[in-house]
Amino acid sequence: MKNEFCLILSTAPDHGTARSIARALVDKQLVACVNILPEVESIYRWQGRVESASELLLLMKTTAAASGEAIAELSRLHPYEVPEAIVLPISAGLPSYLSWLGAECDSLG
Repeated sequence: MKNEFCLILSTAPDHGTARSIARALVDKQLVACVNILPEVESIYRWQGRVESASELLLLMKTTAAASGEAIAELSRLHPYEVPEAIVLPISAGLPSYLSWLGAECDSLG
């Protein structure tokens, strides 16, 4: 496999923010694709208090080479002080899909 691939997980507070982040990352070829999943409930501790929020989940497919810059851009665009950004390796997949994914992020990897 020419590229190492990964999945970046993040959340967004609303559809407008999720779409804006997704479009910017795809336009800059930092990710090949973003799936926006509707309404997840997040329960977390923030500044000593347990909080709850309705959010959207972003699944961003990219290469390992592009993931650092993708996370930096996500952080720059995101309204949260500390946005979620978790990177999971993609160990296998449909070869033609992974080839497309790599080609879409090829300018960085």
